[in-house]
Amino acid sequence: MVSRVIPVDPFDLVIFGGTGDLARRKILPGLFRRFLAGQMPPSSRIIGAARSDMDAEGYRGMIREAIAEFGGDERDQSDQIEAFLTRLEYVAIDAMGDGGWADLAELMQRDVVRAFYFSVAPSLFGALAERLHVHKIAGPQARIVVEKPFGRDLDTARELNQTLAEHFDESQIYRIDHYLGKETVQNLMAVRFGNMLFEPLWNNHYVDHIQITVAETVGVGGRGSYYDKSGAMRDMVQNHLMQLLCLIAMEPPSRFEADALRDEKLKVIRALEPVAPHHIVRGQYEARGDEPSYREDAENPKSFTESFIAMKCHIANWRWAGVPFYLRTGKKLRARSSEIAVVYKDLGHSIFEGDEARHRNILSIRLQPNEGIDMQVTIKEPGPGGMRLVDVPLDLTFAEALGESGHEISDAYERLIMDVIRGNQTLFMRGDEVEAAWRWTDPLIEGWEARNDVPKLYEPGSSGPEDALMLMHRDGRRWREIKG
Repeated sequence: MVSRVIPVDPFDLVIFGGTGDLARRKILPGLFRRFLAGQMPPSSRIIGAARSDMDAEGYRGMIREAIAEFGGDERDQSDQIEAFLTRLEYVAIDAMGDGGWADLAELMQRDVVRAFYFSVAPSLFGALAERLHVHKIAGPQARIVVEKPFGRDLDTARELNQTLAEHFDESQIYRIDHYLGKETVQNLMAVRFGNMLFEPLWNNHYVDHIQITVAETVGVGGRGSYYDKSGAMRDMVQNHLMQLLCLIAMEPPSRFEADALRDEKLKVIRALEPVAPHHIVRGQYEARGDEPSYREDAENPKSFTESFIAMKCHIANWRWAGVPFYLRTGKKLRARSSEIAVVYKDLGHSIFEGDEARHRNILSIRLQPNEGIDMQVTIKEPGPGGMRLVDVPLDLTFAEALGESGHEISDAYERLIMDVIRGNQTLFMRGDEVEAAWRWTDPLIEGWEARNDVPKLYEPGSSGPEDALMLMHRDGRRWREIKG
């Protein structure tokens, strides 16, 4: 079976910040893969826009090098790379002034989809939006893509939404969270709502608890000054983990459409209960050997910013009453791993005795590094010697199950950018979602700041502070092992 390539309309995609790290590492290599897949109609173009003074040929050279470095298996296709580079243009532009805007307006084609990727600091969003309209580059059908952070609290999120709303309708704004573009995240919806097997068991009658883990092995070196103003709560929980929680916990939408889906996610955020202080664990990684500590990476010897956070949350609705959701994320942990684990309750009655009775079904959704889903089930261990039970996974690793059949596991960014061109907002956050998430998050941050809480230290390469383990142990539960 060969995967279907869904065509898109011809487009002009302008990438503001087109010479930046995100553009070179993710956006342009991803678009090159879409070009190889036949999803870039002949008249479509990509226009880099940035402060750097270079011409189109210089920009093509930069992106040629970026594909060679970050392009994966496709970087050896030199003929195709050269063909892709002919689609690229470049404009040196002044985001805060008038320089370059007339050149950009002249470059834009008529009668194609116009999309604008704001791969720049949020402080520039308003200036870019205003100049796109002053120079009549973005009309009512244009689409803009904005990267996180979507504010640093409720007030700044509202201000950002109001700034964008001055020039763009909500239907034109695509707030991108690359976690929502991952194949497994979308398959989570397919598993839940496309199979009779799971949805009837997706509630507090059968689920004991749910764990969401996003673990990273890297520290904050190189972006310490940014991260120290953010921390794990603002950088990861308020957006990435919140979105995963919503998709796990939401009610079935009436249709698989953008607003129907986002309405249900918003209900989950609004139903989140406040988290008690003793249900939150914050941590900072220590130094190890030649590896610097968090405070050294952040160049702030008195920093109380967390590089790790774990918390126990509850959702106040009929489906999830009494079911704890355990969230954790951190830097410099044992392995790079992102997983959602739905842990089912014990059997009401087991015919087996002793250790043989202690088995649970666990549905594990792996987001990285090897995207896939497995279901832990209990079987008899093969061989003689009586009834010995063992847990084994019913495993669906997408790369193995689908890769040999002609299916390509696309990168999250390339999938989401193609959704922008199609005008499909299903996997993008709405403004009221962002504000609701901050409305829940802000009191937690204000609480630990008022208490002068000090993060617990943890050793790099571990699973986090001991207090995070105790968060589960007090409830008679255990975190799942962090495995890469």
